[in-house]
Amino acid sequence: MSSERYAARLAAFAAGRVESGIPPEIMADAAARTLDCLGNALGALGAHTGELSGGSPQAAALAMARTAGGAGEATAVGSGLRMPGDRAALVNGTLAHALDFDDTHLPSVLHPTAAVLPAALAAAEATGASGASLLTALAVGGEVCVRLGMASYDPALRNSVFFEKGLHATSICGTVGAAVAAGLLYGLSAAELAHAIGISCSMGAGVIEANRTGGSVKRLHCGWAAHSGVCAAQFAAGGVTGPPTVLEGRFGFLTAFLDDRWTPGPLVAGLEEMDTVTNWQYARTVFKPYPSNHFTHPGIDCALALRRAGLRAEDVVSAELGVAAAPRRTIGEPHSEKVRPRTPYHAKFSGPYTVAAALLSDADGDGPGLGHADFSAGAFTDPRRIALAERVGVVVDEQCDAEFPQTFSAVLRVTTRGGRVVESRVTSSLGGPGTPLSQAQLAGKFRLNAEPVLGAAGAGRVVRAVRALAAAPRGAATALLALTRIG
Repeated sequence: MSSERYAARLAAFAAGRVESGIPPEIMADAAARTLDCLGNALGALGAHTGELSGGSPQAAALAMARTAGGAGEATAVGSGLRMPGDRAALVNGTLAHALDFDDTHLPSVLHPTAAVLPAALAAAEATGASGASLLTALAVGGEVCVRLGMASYDPALRNSVFFEKGLHATSICGTVGAAVAAGLLYGLSAAELAHAIGISCSMGAGVIEANRTGGSVKRLHCGWAAHSGVCAAQFAAGGVTGPPTVLEGRFGFLTAFLDDRWTPGPLVAGLEEMDTVTNWQYARTVFKPYPSNHFTHPGIDCALALRRAGLRAEDVVSAELGVAAAPRRTIGEPHSEKVRPRTPYHAKFSGPYTVAAALLSDADGDGPGLGHADFSAGAFTDPRRIALAERVGVVVDEQCDAEFPQTFSAVLRVTTRGGRVVESRVTSSLGGPGTPLSQAQLAGKFRLNAEPVLGAAGAGRVVRAVRALAAAPRGAATALLALTRIG
């Protein structure tokens, strides 16, 4: 599609940021994402994360890492265990994505931080990097990740081609972003970073059938991306090379995953002018207020709004949730699976269940209306919730379809026992571009995740350490992760 070597351009951008630094606003944004991601990882160690059958993926990842042996280069969040960097990245990335509470970039619909930060933390610990170096690597790796995702957006489909083909863009693009972040901290040159990109393009993988019909494997995707990114950077440091046309070539990353339906513009636009904050796409990544798939959020907002307006769950005869076509395939199909989720995690990808939970949940309880307790082992099988979910259909709404994926929107129409039809429409879900979370709300989210396992004092120490990260000396990552140890 192009004779330009995009891997070299991305590598030059990344290496150049080490020399010139990143804008203060981007440094602050990276710190906020670090706090959010660590909170999500700690939350995954809390009381409301287990499957009804067997162990969780986060426990399995830690168990595998425990038996791997090797040098203690980096730290696993929560346990404080020391292990090789790639294994720590696997554990921490799995924890970061386990609750589906991680941030989302629009319009690529990627979860960049959960894949990139664990790789950056591992490499920062292994090299004793400063806090500023860690945040720079996160911002740059996150930027590469989301730009790859943006190149996959097809306006005719109003969706990412990755998702249309059943591929998990987060784990695929996240592997490349993780490799760049780790490579920067390992001190790779621009040429070596291009090789790290070339190597990582052979490592990214992930399919999203679990979004539809269940299965816990998706929670491993960000951990595997972080692990693979660290390995790719280490291979590049050891002299392994990647193809120079790895992104745009006939058998390269973009064509292999996306056929001929990719766009080069978003991949490289403004890369030479990154002293301008507005050119940073990673900073447009939005934070989640609810611990569920982001496509469910506008429906949750609608349900909460109707509840505040006086709608009682027992008065609902039927409900119709209107969303864009692409989200409907994730949160509405197959309907028989969505109204009776198989596991608590599966419930996070159900439009009918999350609407029912929002109508029945304690809005004054944990979180801004829907929290971890709503995805506990007891909640997702609650007969009242299942009965209400069975009355919720999911359809395509033309307005929502036109707005997607620049924003996540929904309309909820409810027919009541009295024959009334009540409606709520949300054009930008809470936390999205139109209604971003405040710093106070983000701090509240971190406390919600961290305090049950660290206590209020421990959570406060992590907050203070992250806020001081930009000025922290060498060894900052190890000092920070030591504060996350439980007990």
